[in-house]
Amino acid sequence: MKISKTIKYIGVNDHSIDLFEGQYKVENGMAYNSYLILDEKTAVLDTVDAHFTEEWLEHLTANLDSRQPDYLIIQHMEPDHSAGITAFIKAYPNAVIVSSAPAFPMMKQFFGTDFADHRIIIKDGDTLSLGKHTLNFLSAPMVHWPEVMMTYDCFDKVLFSADAFGKFGALDTEEDWACEARRYYFGIVGKYGMQVQNLLKKASALDIRTICPLHGPVLSENLEHYLKLYQIWSSYEAETEGVFIAYTSVYGHTAEAAKLLEKKLLEQGCPKVAIADLAREDMAECVEDAFRYSKLVLATTTYNTGIFPFMKEFIGHLTEHNYQKRTVALIENGSWAPTAAKNMRTLLESCKDLTFSKNEAKIKSALNNESIAQLEALAEELCRDY
Repeated sequence: MKISKTIKYIGVNDHSIDLFEGQYKVENGMAYNSYLILDEKTAVLDTVDAHFTEEWLEHLTANLDSRQPDYLIIQHMEPDHSAGITAFIKAYPNAVIVSSAPAFPMMKQFFGTDFADHRIIIKDGDTLSLGKHTLNFLSAPMVHWPEVMMTYDCFDKVLFSADAFGKFGALDTEEDWACEARRYYFGIVGKYGMQVQNLLKKASALDIRTICPLHGPVLSENLEHYLKLYQIWSSYEAETEGVFIAYTSVYGHTAEAAKLLEKKLLEQGCPKVAIADLAREDMAECVEDAFRYSKLVLATTTYNTGIFPFMKEFIGHLTEHNYQKRTVALIENGSWAPTAAKNMRTLLESCKDLTFSKNEAKIKSALNNESIAQLEALAEELCRDY
């Protein structure tokens, strides 16, 4: 794959992986992206996962066309991007590693050496000339590790964006970018919205024609669309007006209430309603939807005086990733001492700018006329703005 006449893609696809970072389901695999710039001097940007180092080196050798690489630029030290450093230096001992100051201690942690005889330390604003290509380095700490640097090629107007603008899925599969990029963003990067905002401010000063991330496809068309989505996501604004209902249910009564609320919301004119059983659906997908929609309904049972485990886990993911700026409504169920609503509020206390609905629904064992009326009132309140 050519990015330009002198920039080539040398990454790999991974279809053997089932869980990315040990937790995210990736049915369509993953791409580990790496790039090669051929100029008076040659530069390789990042390596790949350890399982594919040999394949990556073969791609590199084939595209070098008997030349030797001068630089290996490491933008991010997670092992899916840095695992090939030692093999690269062994194959090309005259090459120099270019990375940020915090990256080299991490190299020693991973590989037992910080490559003191093979390195250039860079900082924000530094440049590296390859000939026609001048690389401008942008510091991007906590997007999403502290050592992260991004690279802007002034000649071809390419932003090598590290893990930003990445997505799940290998490059030889067809799927919607936004869905898997959104799940990737909120799972991997979402906690660091302020840092992403800082990056977007730097990027706004650049003439970017192509974005080359470390995961997912190279982006070269309609860049405004991708930049707009990152602006929405990193500022924690809602992307879609509507309601996401997340529920857990033991014997089916709480599920019945959640589905009845879904029906009543649609009858009231809610523009979009999504619903998920937290025990049976992918947790990362549910977190994605919680951030996507403007309003969230949490429905669960009282369990051991607390709340059902999958709901507790879900709320934990929300608080961990800085959930904020949303309207939240609560539905609780309990046969003798319902306390789920109180416990959910307590778990959400650390979240900023949450507005709780005035109406709640309380179910004692099963729906009755009273709790159905509460669901109707809740649906009316949530749809008042539509």
